[in-house]
Amino acid sequence: MIPNQNTTPMEMFARQVSQTPDKVYLRQPINGEFIESTWAEVYDNTLRLAQGLINLGLKKGDRVAILANNCAEWFVADYALVAAGLIPAPIYATAGEKVISYVLEHSGAKAIIVGDVAKAAAAQQSIPKNLISIGMSTAEVNCTHSMAELIANSEPLNQDSINQPALDDIFSIVYTSGSTGDPKGVVINYESVSFSSAISVHVLGSNGDERYLSYLPLAHVTERSLVEYNSLYCGATVTFNESLDTFIRDLRSAQTTAFLSVPRLWVKFQSQVLSSIPQKKLSLMLRIPILSGIVKNKIKAQLGFDNTRSYGSGSAPISPSILNWYHKLDINIAEGWGMSETMGLATTQYPFNVNKLGTIGKAVEGFDVKISDAGEVLIKGPAVFTEYYKNPEATAESFTEDGYFCTGDKADMDADGYLRITGRVKDIFKSGKGKYVAPVPIESKLASNVLIEQLCVMGSGLPAAMVVIVLSKEVSDKLSKSEIEESLLTTVVEVNGQIEKHEVVGGIRIVDEAWTIENGLLTPTMKVKRAELEEKYLPMLEDQKETIVWA
Repeated sequence: MIPNQNTTPMEMFARQVSQTPDKVYLRQPINGEFIESTWAEVYDNTLRLAQGLINLGLKKGDRVAILANNCAEWFVADYALVAAGLIPAPIYATAGEKVISYVLEHSGAKAIIVGDVAKAAAAQQSIPKNLISIGMSTAEVNCTHSMAELIANSEPLNQDSINQPALDDIFSIVYTSGSTGDPKGVVINYESVSFSSAISVHVLGSNGDERYLSYLPLAHVTERSLVEYNSLYCGATVTFNESLDTFIRDLRSAQTTAFLSVPRLWVKFQSQVLSSIPQKKLSLMLRIPILSGIVKNKIKAQLGFDNTRSYGSGSAPISPSILNWYHKLDINIAEGWGMSETMGLATTQYPFNVNKLGTIGKAVEGFDVKISDAGEVLIKGPAVFTEYYKNPEATAESFTEDGYFCTGDKADMDADGYLRITGRVKDIFKSGKGKYVAPVPIESKLASNVLIEQLCVMGSGLPAAMVVIVLSKEVSDKLSKSEIEESLLTTVVEVNGQIEKHEVVGGIRIVDEAWTIENGLLTPTMKVKRAELEEKYLPMLEDQKETIVWA
C-alpha cells in the first residue's frame, strides 16, 4: 500500500500543521511583494471560512463553485469547502458566460466563490442574483459576501465538526475543459484524491523541502492533484504566479524543486533561449567540456531552474526532439499522462529514461493499463472517477464490462510497458482518397523544427493532409521569408519520408493569429481545439494550390 493513500486531505492538513506550524506554506505575490502565510495561518483561515460558509446556511453535500485564477485564496476556499463537507465545483477562470451558466445550473450550485477572472462582465452576467456569492480580495464581480469578512467574523470550525468523509463520498465535481460540446461533470471521490495525491509524492519523492509554483489552472485536476493536494501530503511550499508578465520573476522566486508544464510553454522557453544563443553557437558551446557546464547552469538560472530536481510535461503531446534538446541541457523532462477521469497522473516517464523519449511512460503503481483490440487505452485503478454527474448514459458508455475506463486515447505499448500515444480516437480523419490519417504522430515529427510554435495537421476530405502553422516569433523574426520557407519545406520532406504514403503532408499554411484560450482555439489546458481549427482553416486549404501559403 502507498503511504497515506487512504488518509484524507484534511487529515493530512492537520498533520502538517501539527508538525511544522510556523513553516511558510503559501507565498502570494501582490504588486511584486510576496505575502507569506504559514501552515498554521492557512489552516486557521480555512476553518474560519468553513464555519462562515456553514453560517450562511450551506449544508453538507451542497455544491459550491469556485471561479478564480490561481491564488492563495483559491487554496483556502477549496480546503474550507472540504472541511465543511461541501462539494467544490471549480470553473476555469477563462470561462465565458455560457460555460459559467452551464456549470452553475448543471451542478446545482448553492453558492459561488469568485476571484480574479478573465471576463468579469461575463461572470457578473452569469451569476444568478439569488445565488450566494462570495468575493475574494481580487474579485471584480459584485458579490453578496466577502471572503475576508467571513474569515474575520467567524470562529474556527470546531475540530469535531470537520467533515470526516468515507473514501467513497464525493470529493468534487470536476468539469472537463469542453474541447467538444458542453463540459462533462466528472465525479471524484475521496479515495481518488487521497490516492492521487499520495501516489504523486511516492513517485516523485520528497525530502521534506519541496517547493512548487502554482500557475496551471486549478480548475483542472492536474494542478489540483500534483500541486495543491500534493502539497498537503509532502508539506511543500507553494508560490503563486501574479501575472503572465511576472512569470519568470515568480518562477525564480519560487526556487522550485519540481516543475510541471505544458508543451507550449516548453516550446516558448526553448525559443527564448535560442533567441539569445542561436542553435549552431549553442551546439558548439555544449561540446566544450568546461564551457558546457557553465552554459547549462546559466540557462537553468535564467529560467529559474537552479534547484529543480524533476521536470514534467503533460496535457498534450510534446515532440521527442524538444525533449532531447532539453536533455542536452541536463533538463530531463519526463512526460506524464492522465485525465480528469483519472484525477491526474496515471502514467509517467519518471524516473527519466532517455531511451524512452516520446513515450508517456508506464502505468503509475496502482493503475492497471491495457490496450484494446482497437488500440484504445483502457485503465482501471483507485483514482479513476466513479461517474459523469447526471449523465448515466455517458458513464455506461465509458466503461467496459470488466470495469476499465475507455480513455479515447489510442496508443502503442512496448515490451517494457511504456505507452506511446498515437492520437485521439475522434481526431483521426479520412482523406479524400478514403484513407484514415492520425494527425498526432505527424505533428510530433513536424514539431522538431524550432520555427514552429503551434501546428495542426488536418485534411478531412482533402487529397492530402495539410499542416497549419503558427511561427515562433523569437526564432522566425531573425530569418528572411525564403529562409523560413526553406526550413519548413526541408522538415516536411524529412517527415514525409518517415510516414506512410497516404499520410504525407501536401502543403503548409502559415497563419499570423496565435491560437489562444481567449480566441477559443485552445482549451484552458492548452490543448488545440481541432474542430474549431478545422472550421476556420479547412475551407482555405481546399483551394490551396501552392505548397506554402502565408495567410
